Formats: sequence, structure tokens, C-alpha cells
Amino acid sequence: MLTLSTPPAYAASMPSRVAARPRSRAPRKPAGRYHHGDLRNALLQAAVATIDREGVEALTLRGVGETLGVSRTALYRHFRDKTSLLEAVAAQGFRTLRADLTCAWESGGAGIAAFTAMGRAYVRFAVTHPSHYRVMFGAFRPQGTCDDDLKAAGAGAFQALVDALAAQQSAGAIRRDPLQTQAGYVWAVVHGVAMLAIDRQLGPDPSAGNALADYAVEALVTGLEARLL
Repeated sequence: MLTLSTPPAYAASMPSRVAARPRSRAPRKPAGRYHHGDLRNALLQAAVATIDREGVEALTLRGVGETLGVSRTALYRHFRDKTSLLEAVAAQGFRTLRADLTCAWESGGAGIAAFTAMGRAYVRFAVTHPSHYRVMFGAFRPQGTCDDDLKAAGAGAFQALVDALAAQQSAGAIRRDPLQTQAGYVWAVVHGVAMLAIDRQLGPDPSAGNALADYAVEALVTGLEARLL
């Protein structure tokens, strides 16, 4: 250690000690911000969360990006605008709905009982995913035609119902009406139940939607069986 008595010449010849440089650390992202590789899925989740809290009108592409802490450039690699983001939310919803309907049909034994299970699965999907459901059925109005992915996803969900009805027609269990018309009628009835459920028009009991769905599907089956051809 140098003291006040250390000769100046000796002190000048000693190597100076370089202060240790602080270790650099990457800035921490706020809690809940995007921190993994699947940005597209993260954007969809953030969009649905915004719709849950504030409705479709409050959703903006910039707001979703700010929630995740990503740049506009990163956003536009996946979605060109709010409409394309909502189309992706709707397509995701239709794919999940199709999977739920198919599972209910197959696990229910692919008969009349399974048809009732599909009705309950439909209403359960709407109640569990209300934001997806509202976007799927009119919470936004894209200009012109929707993209191919949304068209395919929507058609796939409808086809799950068409296939179930076709199987019942082949088994001689229901009327042999035109399948598209018959499926549209069934979908309209169960869709009405689902909308009443997610709008809380059936009261505070969450099982009310299932009960009404069971009744509606039973009434539908009774009507479809009325005039076997």
C-alpha cells in the first residue's frame, strides 16, 4: 500500500489498478411480457385477454404489441392489421370448437346420445371461450371476404355437425333432409342457446346452459325423427 512517504518516482512506476467493470445485464422485461419464441400465439392470447376485459372495440394491434413489449415490425410479420388478428382469433376458435364437437361425438358412441353430447359441448365451448365465440360469430366485420384460414376453420367446424347428421341419416335414425339445410337448422338452435348462456340471460346458474342445450337437442332429435323417409 502506498503511503504519504512513498517516493513519487516509485509511485509513478507502479502499475495502476484498473477498476473492475460492472457486469452488464440484459434489461428485465416487465412481468407478463412476451419472453418466448412463439410470438404469433402470444399475440392471439393477448388479443383474447384484451377482448375479455374490454371488448372487441378496445382491441388494437399496437396495444397488443405494447402488452407484450414487442416492436411494430415484429407485429406486422404476423398480422397486417386488427382485422387479420381477429380473423386469426376466430379461426383458432373454430378449430377448437371442431375438436370439441368431434370428441363429444366419438366418445359418446356416434349415436343419438352422442348428438346430445355435441350440443352440450357446443354450449360449453361458448361459455368457456366467450371472447373467441363472439369474434367467431360477428363481433367484427372484415372488409370483403375473410382469409382462407378462417374459411377453412369455419367450414371444418360446420362439417363436424354435417358428418354427425349424415351418420344418423345412414343409420335410419333421422329424416333424410338435405344435409346442409338440416345442419344449418340444428346449428341455429344450439347457437341461440349458446348466445343466451354467454349473455347471462339464463340466470346465475352455470348449469342452465347445459340444461337448455339438452332440452333443445332432444327436441331437435324428436323433430328430425318425426317423419323418417
